[in-house]
Amino acid sequence: MPKQEFKIVREFKAPRDIVFDAFAEAEALAQWWGPTGMSLSIVKLNFKPQGYFHYKMEGNDAVMWGVFKYGEIRRPDLIEFINSFSDEKGNICRAPFSPVWPLEIYNKLTLTEHNGTTTLTLAGYPINSTEEEDKMYYSFMDNMQQGFKGTFDQLDAYLSKIQQ
Repeated sequence: MPKQEFKIVREFKAPRDIVFDAFAEAEALAQWWGPTGMSLSIVKLNFKPQGYFHYKMEGNDAVMWGVFKYGEIRRPDLIEFINSFSDEKGNICRAPFSPVWPLEIYNKLTLTEHNGTTTLTLAGYPINSTEEEDKMYYSFMDNMQQGFKGTFDQLDAYLSKIQQ
């Protein structure tokens, strides 16, 4: 178990099934996943346990590739995945912003619903990492909070749009 984990909690005015589907469907992910100001192209999405998501993000004079390797998926309340930066072929590689960013980040996303409002909890930590990589990851907690806030703001806008 890690010394600490990154955790973000966010509420959405949408039923849990709709929020879950926003993570499960390529057309949905393409509209909201990633940092603000970057567009997402989906290379491959095989949303199932032991499945794979390969994507390209472009914007702000940058191009980044990433992959998810899915673990347990339990509709409508759980998605586990290992997230990594990758190259255009889907091979895991170093982050473009740091030579000591961990290669693999375990993430557990849970969804609960109460009166039509879904609470999303995302928790994660580096795996198979060195002490130096862990230190880098934990030093970026505030940046990750800000980054996921922007991403989840985009998810919120997407959910509002599809529920109109």
